[in-house]
Amino acid sequence: MEYELVIGLEIHAELNTFAKMFCGCKNDPLEHHPNVNICPICMAHPGTLPVINRDAIEKVIRVGLALGGEISTYSQFDRKNYFYPDLPKGYQISQYKYPIVLGGNLRGIRITRVHLEEDTGRIQHVDGGTASSAGRPATLVDYNRAGVPLMELVTEPDIRTAADARAFAEELHQVLRYVNASDADMEKGQMRIEANISIRSIGEVTFGTKVEVKNINSFRAVEKAIIYELQRQQEVLEQGEKVKQETRGWDDANQSTVSQRSKESAHDYRFFPEPDLPPLNLTKEGGFDIERIKNMLPELPAAKRTRFEEQYGLPSKIISFLISDKRLADYFEQASSELAAWLGAGKKEEFQKASAILASYMSSDLQSLLIAKSATITDIRITPENLAELIKMIYANELSSRAAKDVLARMFADGSDPSNIVEEGNLRQVSDAGALEDIVKKILQENPKPVEDYKKGKEVALQVLVGKVMKETKGAANPVIIKTILTNTLS
Repeated sequence: MEYELVIGLEIHAELNTFAKMFCGCKNDPLEHHPNVNICPICMAHPGTLPVINRDAIEKVIRVGLALGGEISTYSQFDRKNYFYPDLPKGYQISQYKYPIVLGGNLRGIRITRVHLEEDTGRIQHVDGGTASSAGRPATLVDYNRAGVPLMELVTEPDIRTAADARAFAEELHQVLRYVNASDADMEKGQMRIEANISIRSIGEVTFGTKVEVKNINSFRAVEKAIIYELQRQQEVLEQGEKVKQETRGWDDANQSTVSQRSKESAHDYRFFPEPDLPPLNLTKEGGFDIERIKNMLPELPAAKRTRFEEQYGLPSKIISFLISDKRLADYFEQASSELAAWLGAGKKEEFQKASAILASYMSSDLQSLLIAKSATITDIRITPENLAELIKMIYANELSSRAAKDVLARMFADGSDPSNIVEEGNLRQVSDAGALEDIVKKILQENPKPVEDYKKGKEVALQVLVGKVMKETKGAANPVIIKTILTNTLS
């Protein structure tokens, strides 16, 4: 029997606010010292009262508007009664009946809701040693993360393939960063994905039994976990058994899901309105100018992707790389605007060709330098103007590709002006045929063997001679001109 996947996603993202959700403690994901960013409020001391972080509300509104959702005029927080060992209150402040955002759409996938809650702390299990005075195994709790604002997005069960689930998560990741709601660094746990997965026979209308796979921390793992669950659930049904509704975790080491507990329902949490927090009036009268927030949204990834295709004529793979980070896309556009000014108006074909060279260097040579230094585009000393200057020289055949790589490496190291580097190193490419003919004659006289091989029909010998001329000129000669001179001389 053939089966169809039915997938819905629940995605959590820590918001990049300065303070926690209900207190003034610093929201600092880079803090490595445990239990530093805590206070009586986030530690649930008796008599303390939470206060809503307005910035967190606005960030969720931005996300909702970016996804085409409806911003609720009325919203409220609720108590979710569930024991978290790493949440001191013994319950979580979340939203149930009245979330901030209802509806929306991304990549054709309907969004049910986007709501706001507080994150839990971190638990660390250790084997003993210094963690316990008796040297026995221990469980340690770091409350720095407890109370950090956490956005949760829930989709409808519209996804039918593991690849589409991954693509949705990747697109949402970009949106969160573009609207500056979350850094969404999955390696740091700032974005976690849960997949609700069921299968049904092809043509069946009713859904199968849902299994939730929690806290998946990479896009690759999302895809792999769903594929694994498809195979596992198929085997269960084909053996005449029923799929059990449960919560499972993804074991990356063994590339499999593992059972954790039976799945809870909403009534198990006994939601009720949070008595210590007032309802939210998300209107201009309530202090939230939704239209103003909407007008401040940046160009979003989908729109930028379409515009890059039309304006720059770049391949989709290069575009995906450039728009993966808004800062990278902005840098590219600043440099390309310099190229446009240099070329002048009405030269779309030339502009697209120069922009393609720029994009190629950014996605290859420059990206390799960034990776080697564990840096981002905002860390580099190369200004967009200087990178554009380098691309101009490459476009005008004033630099060989070899020399261009060396110039870029020097620019990356100390931020030097490319024109100065080229002049100091005498790296400008020689394209004057007259100036190169004497060098070519010298090389031909000194290398009779490859000359003879070429005349016998061995084309590879021509590349040998080109290489020797390039070496003689220390990479300054234009290889295309060299090849033309050699071909004409040897014919």
